[in-house]
Amino acid sequence: MSIADDLTRLEQLRDRGSLSADEFQRAKSKLLSSPQPTEPALQAINQFRRSATNRWFGGVCGGLAVSTGMEAWIWRLLFVFALCTGFGFLVYLALWIFVPLDSSQSLLPSN
Repeated sequence: MSIADDLTRLEQLRDRGSLSADEFQRAKSKLLSSPQPTEPALQAINQFRRSATNRWFGGVCGGLAVSTGMEAWIWRLLFVFALCTGFGFLVYLALWIFVPLDSSQSLLPSN
């Protein structure tokens, strides 16, 4: 349920007399100040990054491996099979262009 739906329900309760104006204001401010949970799928998409260390070309398959828990070679194999249709190249290219590089992984070897 979204915030808009919750606000609409609060307004309906106020209009029916179930909530006083003061109770409505308190419930509304509590609703608007509470952090909203994000959906796991949306959160995973927002956290997806290309790998800076596990990469052959753009690091897309390495990043998919980190995000999904599958090995990078499986993703590479899937993209090779998808390349046969031509669609895989476009998907890989789009991911390479639009997905940011993971800045937490260092390109330099550690001492």
